[in-house]
Amino acid sequence: METTTLLTPTQSHLTDIIGLRLSGIFPTGKEPSIRTLRDWTKLRRIPYHRVGHFVYYDPSEVAGYIRTKLKVPARG
Repeated sequence: METTTLLTPTQSHLTDIIGLRLSGIFPTGKEPSIRTLRDWTKLRRIPYHRVGHFVYYDPSEVAGYIRTKLKVPARG
């Protein structure tokens, strides 16, 4: 028997670091490197979820957080 799971708006879609990089929340050709994403995770600059020793990200949660909290101040 095959079961299908449908995601409701209250459920999240978790992905790994490669999926986060390719999820479309970053401009094409200007995605941060995997090393940068790991550094942001280590410094707790982006939200993440740990399941055992695996780390997963919710792209919509990360996008919202980047737009509000992770801003680089202008020079000058």
